[in-house]
Formats: sequence, C-alpha cells, structure tokens
Amino acid sequence: MRTKQSVLIVDDDADDREIIRDAFMANNEEPEYVFIENGERLIEYLTEQVNGSLPALILLDLNMPGKDGREALKEIKAHEKLHHIPTVVLTTSSSYRDKQAVYDLGANCFITKPDTFNKLVDLTESIAKLWLTEV
Repeated sequence: MRTKQSVLIVDDDADDREIIRDAFMANNEEPEYVFIENGERLIEYLTEQVNGSLPALILLDLNMPGKDGREALKEIKAHEKLHHIPTVVLTTSSSYRDKQAVYDLGANCFITKPDTFNKLVDLTESIAKLWLTEV
C-alpha cells in the first residue's frame, strides 16, 4: 500500500458525511477523513493544500447549496495541481444527465448513494481497493 494521505468527504448533510466515514472504517481503512460541507469550502481547502499534502481521494456530493459539486469538480479538474486527484461523485442522483455531465467535467466515477449501510460498506471497500491501494 502507498502512503495514504486523506479522503475528503464533501457533502452538505452532516449525517451522510459520518455514515460514509463509518462505512470506510468498517473496512479498516485508515486514512484521515476530512469533512467538508460545500463546494466553496472544498476549493478553499484544496487551495490551502496545493503546495502541501493533497488528498488521496475526493468523495463529492452534487447537490449542495452555494457552489455545488459540478462547479467544484469543474474547478478541480481545470487546476494544474489538482486535476490528478481522483474524484468520485457520490450522490443521491441517478440521472443519466447528471452522470454524463460529471464525466464530461472529468469525474473518475459516478455512484448513486446506496440505500442501506451494508451496501455502503461494500461500496466503500471497492472504492478503497480502486483508489487507496497500490496494485
């Protein structure tokens, strides 16, 4: 495994942020989890970290007040020092239009939030295998 930095969980719903972290932790994943509540704060956080320790992964909700996930994703993928960060859109949306839009903006993956905690645990295990370990 490579050195893990941090996983940013970007969602305006505090309960969702904690549930996602708990699902990762159920799989004994050990990165630092950073909670961010909206797109504005995400861009601020990344800008502060740009010459330091960037996150290993961003989990990004789409529908948030203010700067939403689409706008934040567009900024991240256009930034020369941030565009390489794997960004997984994890949202309640199952819209084909949303899926196509985020892939066009450079998202690495689009996932509709599962409806049970056990499914979320399985999902986070797969995410960790894809983006938080070396092959």
